[in-house]
Amino acid sequence: MHSIRDFFCGQWSSSVRLDDKTVIITGANTGIGKETVRDLAKRGARVIMACRDLEKAEAARKELMEDSGNQNIVANKLDLSDTKSIRAFAELINKEEKQVNILINNAGIMMCPYSKTADGFEMQFGVNHLGHFLLTYLLLDLLKKSAPSRIINVASVAHTWGSIHLDDINSEKSYSPRRAYGQSKLANILCTRSLAKKLQGSGVTVYSLHPGVVQSELFRNLSKPVQIAVKVFSPFTKTTIQGAQTTIYCAVEPKLDNESGGYYRYRRKISIEFLVQFTLT
Repeated sequence: MHSIRDFFCGQWSSSVRLDDKTVIITGANTGIGKETVRDLAKRGARVIMACRDLEKAEAARKELMEDSGNQNIVANKLDLSDTKSIRAFAELINKEEKQVNILINNAGIMMCPYSKTADGFEMQFGVNHLGHFLLTYLLLDLLKKSAPSRIINVASVAHTWGSIHLDDINSEKSYSPRRAYGQSKLANILCTRSLAKKLQGSGVTVYSLHPGVVQSELFRNLSKPVQIAVKVFSPFTKTTIQGAQTTIYCAVEPKLDNESGGYYRYRRKISIEFLVQFTLT
């Protein structure tokens, strides 16, 4: 089973160090976010875990400190479904941190039952896109001050599942969990492209990526038959360690210093020009 998974998913390694660098990772206590913390902490970075559940975050933090040998890992409260929480987190970072060199917008929810954020947005669009958009905006001055710095948006191949429905952005007329998730991931990619253009010459570069189909808690809202199917095909999916590799690549690869706005899959830049022309409805 492992050999099949390795054949399809591949491995990647890099000796790049991140000593004296500060990294923020949302959704860092589980899944690919947790494995990203583990890797970057081993590279010497100060890592700030931005998590909704502080109890789970603290348990993960202790494990990651022991495994990485890096004691410079902290956990702070961040609920991306509540703008008050986002603003409080950003205020804390701007007040206490001298620099932020890498911001990884990793947290997400997938195909959940219909609900809204504290501010009235459809939950998937609100958490996966709008919450990270606000967080990035509030930290942008510090990122510019810390340049060269990077912003990484963990998107998904699900961006191909639909388009941006401007006339029903909150899915109030009709709701499809699949379509809403795809809309949120497409928004991640379009925002990455737009932000990269606005930040030209600032020393801040921006990347979006598809981590692959990963065995993680992201599937918890899917129907039982679909969850069973995912397990059956698990030899052809990625482990959380493998799923984190493209995120890590975008965070540390020196070759990307002069690239910005791209979309990456399996650590390769993928052209999506044909798609972007037909995304707004």
